[in-house]
Amino acid sequence: MARVSVEIPEEFRRLVAGRPPEPDVAGDDWLRSLPTLIGDALARWALTPAGTARFGYCALVLPVRREDGSAAALKVGWPHPESRHEHLALRAWDGHGAAHLLAADPATSTMLLEFLEPDRDLEEEDIEQACVTIGTLLARLDRPALPQLDRLSDWAGLHRRFDSPAAAAIPRRFLQQARSGIDGLLEGVDVDARLVHTDLHYENVLAGPRGWTAIDPKPMAAEPAFGVWPALHNRWEEAAAHPAWEVHCRLGWICEAAGIDEDRARAWALVRTVVDAIDAASSGDAGNSDLLTARITLAKALAQRF
Repeated sequence: MARVSVEIPEEFRRLVAGRPPEPDVAGDDWLRSLPTLIGDALARWALTPAGTARFGYCALVLPVRREDGSAAALKVGWPHPESRHEHLALRAWDGHGAAHLLAADPATSTMLLEFLEPDRDLEEEDIEQACVTIGTLLARLDRPALPQLDRLSDWAGLHRRFDSPAAAAIPRRFLQQARSGIDGLLEGVDVDARLVHTDLHYENVLAGPRGWTAIDPKPMAAEPAFGVWPALHNRWEEAAAHPAWEVHCRLGWICEAAGIDEDRARAWALVRTVVDAIDAASSGDAGNSDLLTARITLAKALAQRF
């Protein structure tokens, strides 16, 4: 098969350029290799480009046609720790609630996936129905953890002290609540038992031939309650007027649909909010001040009860 040139969107180049290695490949080096990675994948799986490439923060997705004429999606990702086990999770789910994995080359962070509708996600759906869909997917994706995955207990142990200098930007009461929350959540419970999509938000659910389908997992050996948080802080502009009530409703809708204990989901959400707020405060990027404010507002909302 002749080599095919694929145009790399300039905005995607700007997103990746200048990134330090995580841990192996710097963003600029990876961008230089990207045309070859795409060309090799097209040749390996006998694919023909069939549209304009789309992208997220760490990956380029190209619509393609297979030899039999069927549609598929070629995903080529910048190698980073959160993505290294994505193919294992997708293989375990086998198309039940998540995108069907057709082929993978883990050495190059390249995957061939079923084609889903890229312009139809949960961003424009009614928020209650979108949350019910998220909860339903969390339940469908729930299965025993894979041994290769990072473990929630390790993640919690890494973050439980909150002793970063940037933590000074977070109200002390939220740091204390998050610290005690971790202690309570880990006590007497195996929090590493299940395979969890930890980034299940509204843009990571696309319409497909079997209905709403999860994409772009950041899999972890965790508990499903840990996976509720992304749906609380995304579509945040809709929650800004009445954040406590909105967060309360979202938690209820998701947890009821998923069969998740709402108190555990709330506690993990507060922990993840505080961790994310500290990351925003430590970045040194002035653009993250709005994110820090939003996370502190979310923490206040999570701390309220109705």
